[in-house]
Amino acid sequence: MSLGRSRAVALAGLTGHLVDVEADVAAGLPGFVLVGLPDTALGEARDRVRAALGNTGAPLPARRITVNLSPASLPKAGATFDLAVAVAILAATGSLAPASAARAVHVGELALDGAVRPVAGVLPAVVAAVGAGADLVLVPVENAAEARLVPGVEIVAVADLREVVLAHGGDPAGLRASPRAPHRRVRGRDAASAGSPGAAAAGDLCEVVGQTMARGAVEAAAAGGHHLLLTGPPGAGKTMLASRMPGLLPDLTAQDALEATAVHSVAGTFDPETGLLRRPPLEAPHHTATASAVLGGGSAVPRPGAVSRAHRGVLLLDEAPEFGSRVLEGLRQPLEDGSIVVSRAAGQVRYPARFQLVMTANPCPCGHADGKGLACTCTPMMRRRYLGKLSGPLLDRIDLRVDVERVGATAAVQTPESSEVVATRVAGARAVAEHRWAGTGARTNAEVPASLLRGRHRLPRAVTAELERSLRHGWLTMRGYDRSLRLAWTLADLDGSDRPGADHVLRAAAWRQDEVAA
Repeated sequence: MSLGRSRAVALAGLTGHLVDVEADVAAGLPGFVLVGLPDTALGEARDRVRAALGNTGAPLPARRITVNLSPASLPKAGATFDLAVAVAILAATGSLAPASAARAVHVGELALDGAVRPVAGVLPAVVAAVGAGADLVLVPVENAAEARLVPGVEIVAVADLREVVLAHGGDPAGLRASPRAPHRRVRGRDAASAGSPGAAAAGDLCEVVGQTMARGAVEAAAAGGHHLLLTGPPGAGKTMLASRMPGLLPDLTAQDALEATAVHSVAGTFDPETGLLRRPPLEAPHHTATASAVLGGGSAVPRPGAVSRAHRGVLLLDEAPEFGSRVLEGLRQPLEDGSIVVSRAAGQVRYPARFQLVMTANPCPCGHADGKGLACTCTPMMRRRYLGKLSGPLLDRIDLRVDVERVGATAAVQTPESSEVVATRVAGARAVAEHRWAGTGARTNAEVPASLLRGRHRLPRAVTAELERSLRHGWLTMRGYDRSLRLAWTLADLDGSDRPGADHVLRAAAWRQDEVAA
């Protein structure tokens, strides 16, 4: 009896678990059994590994082969285990050094000719391997640049099984190679030094003329991490304002960059040649997008949706009332928790989803309910049904709701501030907030726990009197009260004040338009 070992990584969301792969080659009727709670794609690894080894020149022996994936209780999915299974079998048959195979973590899918194909989720897999104490990871050549973003680990890029045998000190004589580049052994780069342009620039704020109040709302939203709704007629500049939000936000921290990049790695939308995502991402799904596309999902392995790909960035829902109710109502959990749980029959996974929501909407289906310009052709029932798609519980989580007026001829000739100028003020306000909330787990005013706002940082009754009056009369919910306080702190930071005054609180309340009495 011969026993070989290797290691792989099972991903549940962004969380990776190290998996021990054991291959037993014993006398008996020829067969290949794979155990350890594999899904359908992983179960088919038997046929891929058999063909890959045979076409490489190292066919499976005519014996009974049992491959165990441990821990057996952990669900395992996908073809990323192919390489680890093949290596464990090669170690059991003596084709490579067993000690070297058992030490390394292997990530990759096998082609039938023995080539090692790229897979999604390599970045979080390598992070998990390093966290579990691994110091050597073999990955496909196409995934090498992504894997090397993780510091403190030795990365070996392999193109086929022949290179795998060579990397583990085996004798590649008699093995056939695929026409690919030779394996390369390098240290991972320091994630803090890797650069990436992140999301492409979406234009400059100076291109938006007029809209002084709406521009101020966008600046406040960027400074405090608040959610924003812009309502106004077509052509007023709502979409332009909303799409400029990422350009006002500061660069991601090293930890946020790694986490955001890991999400895109799992989603298969990451280009490793650009390095870590350094700029806040912008996700703008079309209003016909399904709930699974926006919130995340999939039939077997749940994949991150737009809310997770927008992690630490901006989720833009243009023409928000046109989105499906399941999409809009599904936003309530991530808006509150900063993460989203995707549940399927086989289990559930949690993805990070701490984004800034920016929504735009017309006042009615035709867009002319403001009484200016063209006459509105919508019936009262059509208007109620249209705006009714934005439910009260969803709107209660939006800190700023601003009317965007039509632009007049005078505003069209003005020269507004650029994104660079506004971003400087935003960065200053964020720095003040981060210093104030240091040690609380919050970095922006929008993340501050309500217990702090009503405890150690409680404002005088004279400052919050109007909010308390609105709360007593039911014009403001408790959530709205707390969110108004958070926004007031942001307005104070932008003004350079140590603490919010009554004017800051009133301005914050005014931006929650229909929850505060006139």
